[in-house]
Amino acid sequence: MGVLSFSFFVFCMVEIAAAQPVTDPNEVMALNKMVDYWNLRAKLNFTTDPCTQNATWASENANPRITCHCNGNTCHVTNVKIYALDISGEIPKELFVLKELIDLNLGQNVLSGPIPAEIGQLSNMQYLSFGINNLTGPVPPELGNLTKLISLSFGSNNFHGPLPSELGTLTSLQQLYIDSSGVSGPFPVELSNLRSLQTLWASDNLFTGKLPEFFGTFTNLKTMRLQGTMLEGPIPSSYGALTKLEDLRIGDLSEEDSSLKFLDNLTSLSILSLRNCRVAGQLPEQLSAFPYLKLLDLSFNRLTGQIPISFQDFTSVQYLYLGSNNLSGELPPNIISLNLIALDVSFNPISGNLPQNFAKVGLSMNVIGTSINPNSLLDRKASGMLHCLLGNTKCTNKLPDTSFSIKCGGTTQVSASGVRFDDDSETLGAASMYTSSDYQWTVSNTGNFISNPNGPQYIAKTDSQITETLESELFKTARISPSSLRYYGLGLKNGKYSVELHFAEIQMDGSQSWTGLGKRLFDVYIQGERVLKDFNIQSEAGGSMRALVKTFEANVTNTIMDIHFFWAGRGTCCIPFQSTYGPLVSAIHVSQVSDGVGSSNRDKKHVGRLVGIAAGCVAGLVIASSIFYLWWTKDSPAHKRVQTDSPRKG
Repeated sequence: MGVLSFSFFVFCMVEIAAAQPVTDPNEVMALNKMVDYWNLRAKLNFTTDPCTQNATWASENANPRITCHCNGNTCHVTNVKIYALDISGEIPKELFVLKELIDLNLGQNVLSGPIPAEIGQLSNMQYLSFGINNLTGPVPPELGNLTKLISLSFGSNNFHGPLPSELGTLTSLQQLYIDSSGVSGPFPVELSNLRSLQTLWASDNLFTGKLPEFFGTFTNLKTMRLQGTMLEGPIPSSYGALTKLEDLRIGDLSEEDSSLKFLDNLTSLSILSLRNCRVAGQLPEQLSAFPYLKLLDLSFNRLTGQIPISFQDFTSVQYLYLGSNNLSGELPPNIISLNLIALDVSFNPISGNLPQNFAKVGLSMNVIGTSINPNSLLDRKASGMLHCLLGNTKCTNKLPDTSFSIKCGGTTQVSASGVRFDDDSETLGAASMYTSSDYQWTVSNTGNFISNPNGPQYIAKTDSQITETLESELFKTARISPSSLRYYGLGLKNGKYSVELHFAEIQMDGSQSWTGLGKRLFDVYIQGERVLKDFNIQSEAGGSMRALVKTFEANVTNTIMDIHFFWAGRGTCCIPFQSTYGPLVSAIHVSQVSDGVGSSNRDKKHVGRLVGIAAGCVAGLVIASSIFYLWWTKDSPAHKRVQTDSPRKG
């Protein structure tokens, strides 16, 4: 009896084992080869079947993660996630044995080489991410075979050539992330079929041609980013149909002017940035009625007329950027609402008084380059500066300077050669200005790092040693800006000057990890002329934490030196963390080389009058409310303001 019972038990166990589903043997072999190829054996040691229920690598938070779907006695791998683990090498052919894959996430690694054409065999794929890698070659047209795709990401890579027209077959696609991917050329008209799109990130690519009219048919869009391209305006009126938009960022358009009429019904917007888009006309009064709008950036455009009185009814807006336009009249007296954090109206012919409540705790305001009445700022230092710059009084009994030096973002330092770099560690806000105690120079910052996990920071710091210099400490801090950072030398003796700009990339680590794949690009203007375009500190210095000094010559004809660092939408946005982009500068040293004035084209530009007012700190935060009027003449006696237009593309 005992023998019969044992035999029956063994028989049952064999039957149970036989009924247990197992992974397709070909897929098991492929998985093991991939694990060894990417050196993941310590994390994925398949001592049991890869599709075993409740395996540690199948949990929702596992990374790497492998999950399966079983039908009968056979299981197939449906989900592979190897995310931010720095796997390297080319994409192995074994991956394409997993033909039942639904979700493949290989993002934030250092994969290289092309995406193989065999990717088109994975026809069940719904979620596919190669974002933030080092992949090259053309974007494979075989991606068009993946007609079930809901999300596709290959941004932040080094592809080349146009987007394949075959992507137009992905009619179920809801998310498309192709920012900083390296693609170029016009958008294929076949993409007009992507009417399910809800998210489109396409910034920092060399797209050409007109801004596509057919984007206006993507009526499910909630987010669209198109900054730092070579696209031409105008913004099509068809975009007025995108009523579900919550986040719209278009920038750096060329050729034709754009209108804001398309915004009338886009009342779901929370973020609206049309910076440097050649937007002309007047500000729409109805914008103030948009109930969710938190950030409005219309800076560096061609807007005219007055700021509508209705703008003082903004209840939700926190950041309002209207600088570098041609707006006139007076500011609405109550434009500073309870929620407003930053107000920029710099470089506009605005007059009148500062608005009520301009000294509100937590507010930063920039009115540099306007003709707002300085008497509303009861600040003796600012008033003294005003009289000095107007020429009504001498500048605190000092002779004209022939040099100035600034330790951007840091405290006073003296170099080995005896140059004293002034303290520039003052906390700046999202629209603010600071003037040195001796009135030698002024710094102006505008812009907001919208998604920075570290909060609003405009100074970068490192404890790492900076190489290629004997002045390592000089490069360990830097001013950073998400939009526009300008330094002005004041009270200079007219003549020719040497301008030394000191740089070191101290935010992007330059390692062999995925965190070293970021690219910072920005433009530099001196005296209104662009001297650097798409400047990449890492590329020119040979890596991160390496010092670089760029030297230029410029003429001063009115006692003012203007050095402008400008983000034109180029470079990666989010490596190693969100909102890592924009200008960065470590130090500035300007010194006269001769009293003579050269004969280059820029020497014909004469700056006339400049007036500045800087307000003091309130509750530990700087409220840099400034008046700083800057005029520009050519050969005729007429005066024009410098940089009324956005910086032009070359």
